[in-house]
Amino acid sequence: MMLSALGFLMVAAFMILIMTKRMAPIVALIVVPVAFGLLAGFGGQLGPMMLDGITRMVSTGVMLMFAILYFGIVTDAGLFDPIVRALLKIVDNDPVKVVVGSVVLAALVSLDGDGSTTYMITAAAFMPLYRRIGLNPMIMACLLLNASGIMNIIPWGGPTARAATALQIDSSGVFIPLVPAMAVGLGWLVLLAIYLGRQERKRLGALSLPGEARPALDGATFSVSTDPTMCRPRLVYVNAALTMVLMALLVMAVLPLPVLFMCGFAVAATLNYPQPAVLKTRVAQHAPNVLAVVSLIFAAGIFTGILSGTGMVEAMSKSLLAVIPPSLGPYLAPITGIVSIPMTFFISNDAFYFGMLPVLAEAASHYGLTAQQMASAALVGQPVHLLSPLVPSTWLLAGLAGVDFGEYQKFTLKWATATSVVLLIAGLLCGAFPLRAG
Repeated sequence: MMLSALGFLMVAAFMILIMTKRMAPIVALIVVPVAFGLLAGFGGQLGPMMLDGITRMVSTGVMLMFAILYFGIVTDAGLFDPIVRALLKIVDNDPVKVVVGSVVLAALVSLDGDGSTTYMITAAAFMPLYRRIGLNPMIMACLLLNASGIMNIIPWGGPTARAATALQIDSSGVFIPLVPAMAVGLGWLVLLAIYLGRQERKRLGALSLPGEARPALDGATFSVSTDPTMCRPRLVYVNAALTMVLMALLVMAVLPLPVLFMCGFAVAATLNYPQPAVLKTRVAQHAPNVLAVVSLIFAAGIFTGILSGTGMVEAMSKSLLAVIPPSLGPYLAPITGIVSIPMTFFISNDAFYFGMLPVLAEAASHYGLTAQQMASAALVGQPVHLLSPLVPSTWLLAGLAGVDFGEYQKFTLKWATATSVVLLIAGLLCGAFPLRAG
């Protein structure tokens, strides 16, 4: 009972500290478990526990580091430029095509795992078209957030890495079963874009004067790359082929993710920036993103190492099992998926995945549910999570679209919830996690 109480107090203290912004997550992940580990009387054993937790995170940390660097390199080289230009040419002035095109571009650019970059690139390409045609910018902001919420499930996007880290499992085992569900989610989003685009087409048709035409936007010179001198237009198709091969190998699990991205980065760097000095500037450009993500993962290793090593998580799960009706226990995977929708809106990803998920997963293990299944289920709430005011990139998106944040939340919440429900149902149907254990 004492270990269980201390465990719940530790999780509560961690969540309160980061939610009230009294402590940065990276600091709280280290300080809080050490303090409670000492309080529980494990002072002499904390070192090995922390080291064990950190060791388990090495694979995830390396994968994230080289995934961020890889996508940074190919984006700098202009991988997405032809895609943007082609989309701008295809969509013309048709509201439906413009809305669908913004979803397609957001999904593609989201491969780099950075929501802010996705919003900036897509808004820069499509916001002038939305304004020129007179489309409601709220629609663009809504669809971009939903696309990012689905694509954020990729292992280097953040939530999957957190879930895998919290449960000390490989992130590819969490992500790959969800690929079919993500495809279904994107299909749903395209249908939603068509519906909203047709609504806008009707509205604009009613507002237009007979014979009125809107001038097209010339996107022939649009470039995603912030530094034109770093573009490598002759290598666009080579970079595209390399990226497709890398994604195929990832899904096929030919090699471990860290090895795949290390090799992919080495090839991309050699092809695009063979000069050491130039490559050094490119790596330095993306170093802040790498440091912010990877340092958090290793700090989380201390949290999970102590939570597991002291036996707190096991004691907490037994306490939880005592209050969960036995009839509901086998359904903990979908229950976790449903709970993740509101919880990740009101609390941060760090608080949910590092604080709550390990306890839920340990309790679920007594009913035969695996850590991978629980982690996959816990990711379906990401579209709603991104709408939270706790997510800085969402404020950026609202600013880029020029919409009021409160009105934006009101407009988007029902569609983000629908997207999360689609992911939940698709995850159940494709076998990423079961409706009922056993």
